[in-house]
Amino acid sequence: MIDTSRGFTLVRVLDATPEAIWTAWTDADDASLWWHPRGFSTPRESVTIDARVGGRYEYTMVNDSTGEGFPTAGEYREVVPTRKLVFSWGSPDDDPGDSPLVTVEIEPLGELTRLTFDLRGRDGMRGDQDVYDGWDSAIDVLVEHLGQHEVFG
Repeated sequence: MIDTSRGFTLVRVLDATPEAIWTAWTDADDASLWWHPRGFSTPRESVTIDARVGGRYEYTMVNDSTGEGFPTAGEYREVVPTRKLVFSWGSPDDDPGDSPLVTVEIEPLGELTRLTFDLRGRDGMRGDQDVYDGWDSAIDVLVEHLGQHEVFG
């Protein structure tokens, strides 16, 4: 069982539609372009997404400097199109029930959209390059992928 008292939240307010943000999280072509922090890439052929409750996703981030790969996978627990995704996050062989849990919420704010990313079950603070800084950078890459700028966050 994961310790939900451990974790962190990242929030961005974007000049992007909820549909564009949703597609970035649920379409393998889009996800391969941003599912990694700066200095990494995600080969398209490594990405599979079955965004439905009980469905799985899998991808491999590659360190652009060293070529080292980091396989990642999980299982979707909650899927509310254009609004919310909840999924486990770990290695492909991890038990999804014992893996950290990610909640992505997409909230329309008139012409803007709030993206809230919450990870539970792992410590994460600024300076933790493996978790917090990695996801913070990946969300920045998402913002760039959407062709947007962060309005405020």
